[in-house]
Order: sequence, then C-alpha cells, then structure tokens
Amino acid sequence: MSLQDNKGEIGSSGLSLRGGLLQNPHDLLRPSTNGGGHRPPCCLFTGDNMIPLSEFPAIDATLNATSALLLTLGYFFIRRKKIQAHKVCMLSAFTASSLFLGCYIWYHAHHGVTRFARQGAVRDLYLALLGSHTILAVVIVPLILATLYRAWRGRFERHKKIARWTLPLWFYVSVTGVVVYWMLYHLYAQVAAR
Repeated sequence: MSLQDNKGEIGSSGLSLRGGLLQNPHDLLRPSTNGGGHRPPCCLFTGDNMIPLSEFPAIDATLNATSALLLTLGYFFIRRKKIQAHKVCMLSAFTASSLFLGCYIWYHAHHGVTRFARQGAVRDLYLALLGSHTILAVVIVPLILATLYRAWRGRFERHKKIARWTLPLWFYVSVTGVVVYWMLYHLYAQVAAR
C-alpha cells in the first residue's frame, strides 16, 4: 500500500482513512481489535489532513482537566517541600493551559460559537459558569505569567504571595472549563447545536 492510498479524508462523519484503518475518530475509544488489550497508536495527522474540528472541544476539556490535575499535584508537592516535583507540575500545567489556549482559539476561529440550547434554571447556571470562567480566564493570564516570572527569578517570597491568588483562580478556570464542556456537549448534547 502506498502512502497515497493511505491518505485520510475528512467527511461529515469525521476522519476516515482509506482501507478501513480508522473510519471514525471515536473508534479510538472502543475496545481493541488486535487482541492485545489496547489500540495501536494512531497519528494525529495523516498526510495533509488534520484533527477533525469536531474533536477540538474534547481536546480542550482534556487539556483543562490535565491542567487541574497538575495544579493539584503541584500544590501537594510544594506543601511537602518537594520543590523540583512542584516545578515540573506547575510548568506542565502552564504547558497544558497554553496548548488549551491555542486549540481553543483555533477551534473558535474555524467553527464559531456553539450555543447552549436549553432554557430555564440550567441555562442560568450554564451562563453563570461560562461567564465566571471567561472573565477569570482573562484575569488569570497575567497572574500566571507574574507567578512564573517571580519563581524563575528566584523571588520566592513574592512568588508565594501572588501564588496564593493564582493557584485557586487557575484551578477554578481549569475545572469550570471541563464542566462547561460537559454541560454543552454531553449532559445536554441532544439539544446542543454543534
């Protein structure tokens, strides 16, 4: 089989590789067919095709959840004076959040807005979460940068003072990002216009 025969196509149902290798990106979540208990790794990019746009909300939620987990681990490590482990977790959380931002901007530049179609109290809750998430996501960027800068420069007393604000706000933004995704794409997916 030549590379040209294995070129991917993006259709209305998602990514599909000729030859039946991967018909739907959700096939990656199904049990293995190779008897080994896991799926062989699949490339995120095939030929000149990229990740289907419809997968970006899930990628964003995964990056937010990863950031929240790393922030939690980083907090526990610094409480136990494990400075190197704390540093690795916090820089990894920054990387996950930065990747999230890039994916988020890419998705919304190419897809636009997805509206929450439910009405009533659940819509009010969704909009309150989304509003607080969005406002704090803007506020947190300079706080994160200042916190990392102070640690990088060895100004640890000043780092600790600002980190007391940065950590809980950053954690809130990461967790509410996952909750907003869950509400929009899973809890009320049957009425959400994608």
